[in-house]
Amino acid sequence: MQIIKQACGAYETNCYILFSEHGEIIIDPGFDALNFIKKHVKNPLAILNTHGHYDHVWDNEKVKQAYQIPIYIHKNDAFMLEDPFNQGFMPSKADYLIDDENIISIGGLDFKFHFLPGHTPGCTMIEIVGKNIMFSGDFLFYRSIGRWDFPYSDANLMKQSLEKVMTYKEDFKLLPGHGQETTLKEEQVHLPSWLRYF
Repeated sequence: MQIIKQACGAYETNCYILFSEHGEIIIDPGFDALNFIKKHVKNPLAILNTHGHYDHVWDNEKVKQAYQIPIYIHKNDAFMLEDPFNQGFMPSKADYLIDDENIISIGGLDFKFHFLPGHTPGCTMIEIVGKNIMFSGDFLFYRSIGRWDFPYSDANLMKQSLEKVMTYKEDFKLLPGHGQETTLKEEQVHLPSWLRYF
């Protein structure tokens, strides 16, 4: 299984392409991600959004139109796909709204959207089940966490979500929405210092 990434736009938002046996899954297609995607995919299957901030969903609709593939996002962030902040991207509409942490299957792989609100109402980390890999979006980064001072952010929920992740026993490679990869165990060491901000 191969995963490649491209940092997109002014915020260098990581767009990932996951190559499965049956085709490609695209995670968080940001600004101008379609050009990156066109260079690498042969049989794209789906778009997965870790959350709804515009820098992560900018090319959602362009990719959807180009390949006629569905968009998955947590239901609480679906409204953000319609550009409520008037950032100027092409609005999109989710085809599948994640409402729980059940496992969904795409292209022979299983995915679990871990619901971790705070940064946004529907913020998630997306696990590739059985592979010990998570796309951590803007929830966890290398030595950092997602901000909770944006419109629709919630500091109390962010604290609860961080406390939830502190209880995870299994380790995962984290592929974040910005910056370099890390691991859950590495970041759990630093989370108590972040929790003191709440």
